[in-house]
Amino acid sequence: MRRHLQLGIKQLTAGYINGHLSPLSVAEQALQDASSLKTLNAFVCMATDLALQQAKESAQRYADQRSLGSLDGVTIAIKDNFCTSQVPTTCASRMLQDFVPPYDATVCARLREAGAVLLGKTNLDQFAMGAGTVDSIYGPTKNIWSESFAADNWRIAGGSSGGSASAVAAGLCYAAIGSDTGGSTRNPASYCGVVGLKPTYGLCSRHGLIPLVNSMDVPGILTRSVSDCVEVLNAIAGPDALDSTTIRQPYKKLQLPEVEQIDLRSLRIGIPKEYHCDALSTEVLETWTKVADLLECAGASVRQVSLPHTAASIFVYSILNQCEVASNMARYDGIEYGHRAADERSTEQLYAQTRAEGFNQVVKTRILTGNFLLLRKNYDHYFEKALRVRRLIAEDFAKVFEASAANEQVDILLTPTTLSEAPLYKDFAALSNRDQCAVQDFCTQPANMAGIPAVSIPVRLSTAGLPLSLQLMSNSLNEQLLLTVARWIEAQVEFDCLESLQRHVASL
Repeated sequence: MRRHLQLGIKQLTAGYINGHLSPLSVAEQALQDASSLKTLNAFVCMATDLALQQAKESAQRYADQRSLGSLDGVTIAIKDNFCTSQVPTTCASRMLQDFVPPYDATVCARLREAGAVLLGKTNLDQFAMGAGTVDSIYGPTKNIWSESFAADNWRIAGGSSGGSASAVAAGLCYAAIGSDTGGSTRNPASYCGVVGLKPTYGLCSRHGLIPLVNSMDVPGILTRSVSDCVEVLNAIAGPDALDSTTIRQPYKKLQLPEVEQIDLRSLRIGIPKEYHCDALSTEVLETWTKVADLLECAGASVRQVSLPHTAASIFVYSILNQCEVASNMARYDGIEYGHRAADERSTEQLYAQTRAEGFNQVVKTRILTGNFLLLRKNYDHYFEKALRVRRLIAEDFAKVFEASAANEQVDILLTPTTLSEAPLYKDFAALSNRDQCAVQDFCTQPANMAGIPAVSIPVRLSTAGLPLSLQLMSNSLNEQLLLTVARWIEAQVEFDCLESLQRHVASL
């Protein structure tokens, strides 16, 4: 393994400062590695010329002793639903196949300002509508942990940010940006054995993130360690005049304590009983129990809590998702930008043919379902009721995080991220998109419904040699505590993605 891949972001940039490493050589090696691992299909577009230019500029800044900070010269990847000037943004769909945005999404602009080197855009399900990164015009993304890449016997990378997770897990970049609407960052992070953060809704700007569900979409972060995740979050978080949903108060950069300084004796951990569902695998349950025991042995108070509307959450999420999708997809009409059908017999025919050609069946089904649910005769029965239940779901979280006469407060919730290890593609593909998401998003989408932060961290390998992960959730804008606890767990379980992956590959 190349020495620099074993370094965290801070150690990498320290190597740049002392001259032991060069941003240009690291970028060149990353581009070469991405080319040699094309079988993963993690990237849909390589920004080779731009990456080399940015790396040269970074190297010159280090030579002149004017580094831009801890991300200067760090190789990153961006999910292909974030607008990037100079680089196509396709959403893995024919509808936007030739679209090159005239501007950068705020997240991308802030990473550029921090000196990060953009290697390319990563694969996703079309318009981020999926949980496996298998519904892309560029083909599916494969999980680097797969025992085989033959036929249909490979493991999915999760979704919809599977390309970003796969790229980070394979060591092709130090960090990647994903989006998270119902778990689309945490799910692939779990399956690929990396850290996946969904920040508080509004902490990171959505400007330039092509919308799926406006009320739940957030930019997500994928890295190989919690510390690296903090470095990226500090670069992209904070108010943005271009996004009215971002927080108003200035963002205070996080600084996590050293592991040996973390004291858990006053920490209160909640274990939601509703997450112990029938589909939960024995190995995930064992992993959940193991980490709960570790926390309790370190002095934390661990107790069972109830989030009573959890069972309804996946259904409410599905209704609201499809309603907002129907609204957001209406802009793709063949008139302003994106794919335009040749049939121009009438405006209606142009709209219909453009969408028939530009969208896959999953997208079209969600649009049709959303429009049905929003019909006047259905609006109150479905959409309005779903909004009311969503409020109850958010209140469930508020009750466990905020002390009252009837409830003891907890600081952190500990749950599975996914119900099992990464499934085989052939098993996953046998399910409908709706059933895929119902299983894959069960543990993750409630955090999006409530707008709270959540992080997935890898814990150990299953008996099949595949990553098993857990999820931590905290109250809104409490990323400091969330990631501090995540870092402590990370130090105890000692899961090293690249080293574990090497051992896994050697055993095959």
